[in-house]
Amino acid sequence: MTMSRRQALSLLGLGAALVAAPGCSLIPGRAAQPRLLTSTAALPGPFTVPLPIPKVAEPIRPGHYEFEQRETRMEILTGLSTPVWTYGGQFPGPTVRARSGEATTVRVINRLGVPTVLHLHGGHTPPEHDGFPTDLVQPGTARDYRFPLRQRAATLWYHDHRMDRTGLQVWRGLAGFFLVEDAEEAALPLPEGDRDIPLMICDRSFAEDGSMPYPAHPDRMGVLEAYMGGVLGDVILVNGAPWPELKVAGARYRLRLLNASNARAYELSLSNNARIVQIGSDGGLLTAPRPVDKIRLAPSERADVVVDFSGHRPGDHIELRNLAGEGRQAQIMRFTVDRDEPDDSRVPATLSRIERLDPRQAAVTREFRFTSGKTHHGTGWLINGKPFDPNRIDARPRLGDIEIWRISSDVTHPFHLHLVPFQVLSMGGEPVTATPEWKDTVEVRDNQVVEIITRFTGYRGRYVLHCHNLEHEDMVMMATFEVV
Repeated sequence: MTMSRRQALSLLGLGAALVAAPGCSLIPGRAAQPRLLTSTAALPGPFTVPLPIPKVAEPIRPGHYEFEQRETRMEILTGLSTPVWTYGGQFPGPTVRARSGEATTVRVINRLGVPTVLHLHGGHTPPEHDGFPTDLVQPGTARDYRFPLRQRAATLWYHDHRMDRTGLQVWRGLAGFFLVEDAEEAALPLPEGDRDIPLMICDRSFAEDGSMPYPAHPDRMGVLEAYMGGVLGDVILVNGAPWPELKVAGARYRLRLLNASNARAYELSLSNNARIVQIGSDGGLLTAPRPVDKIRLAPSERADVVVDFSGHRPGDHIELRNLAGEGRQAQIMRFTVDRDEPDDSRVPATLSRIERLDPRQAAVTREFRFTSGKTHHGTGWLINGKPFDPNRIDARPRLGDIEIWRISSDVTHPFHLHLVPFQVLSMGGEPVTATPEWKDTVEVRDNQVVEIITRFTGYRGRYVLHCHNLEHEDMVMMATFEVV
């Protein structure tokens, strides 16, 4: 059954539909940029709590998992109890480890008082299981999501994707890792076991009672207008802990970095000025290791890296810092070397083979303008001058075709494409000449044009593209495409 946007909003209890007014204009003043939501709780000092490692999900039978969505109270800040929306009572949710090509089913049981939607971010997934924003799991019901996983190894994640409330529901805790493994990656001598560590980095703010307030509009979609540019927290959490510490051996570690923040970008570097060796991106392994001084991650971007602590002695401290932050938001976590251990891992010179898509084979080039503009409710974020309508199809790529998409911005927008990964052709008019990598999110900076190329494979049906600043997404910066 299809529904109009007005019907969808009525179903969600969020009021009337948005209607785009002619023309687009920048949202004035402070609302155009992300805004800090300041905590009123007493905040802990850095590096005083251990880094939690999300538990690996246990299947109820081979290839089948069951996650109950429920509210749980957790001690995130010492001495305070925080209500958190969770998958299975955990924040982050349980980590799913699955094999490429082996179908995996996740049953979601909704014990929350609101509708939810599950999206496997980076998944190559049939449309009925992709988490379209209006495919709701109502309170007290369950839904099976089936993921064929016909894709290469990669660090994926799952999160809520409910229309107009994604920012609120992810902020409250609905997110977790989903790691896809394959034979190519398993054959490499990379760090593994307890030296393969997923790190979900996100920012939150806390009230005096320990709750995580969010400036949601009380009677219609999205956030309060002052925060429409994005909500920033002043506490940096890693795997749900504030500015934690991880005790490590003097050895190599694989760190799976995920920016799960609503609106904050990070520029990650090490305090000892050591180089970070990037081995993977959103869509899996790079062709060869890439030593870098820092890594920038926009919301939802991932980077797999190897950090070598072998040159350090027990007692040495190395901080993971955020060069894009100030004050406490410039600190992420600390590694403390506390032991020596043998290490037979290494980073080989060749990691994978990636086909470079040929622009000359593109069937079409499409334009997507990400701008702010007027809507029926005042201001919002638009694509090609239009707010999201779940029934309007904005592009119809053909299955098997290669296409070039040109994305332009007013302010910074992390562009995310469902169903298929892409390669970046150019940024700001400059060709990207590095070896190709597979991405599902790319940061389009202020007044910038980014060109991507992709091949539409796997499934016919409708999917979405959107800004992954979650407040922009909730304020209708989303569009529907249908593979035909």
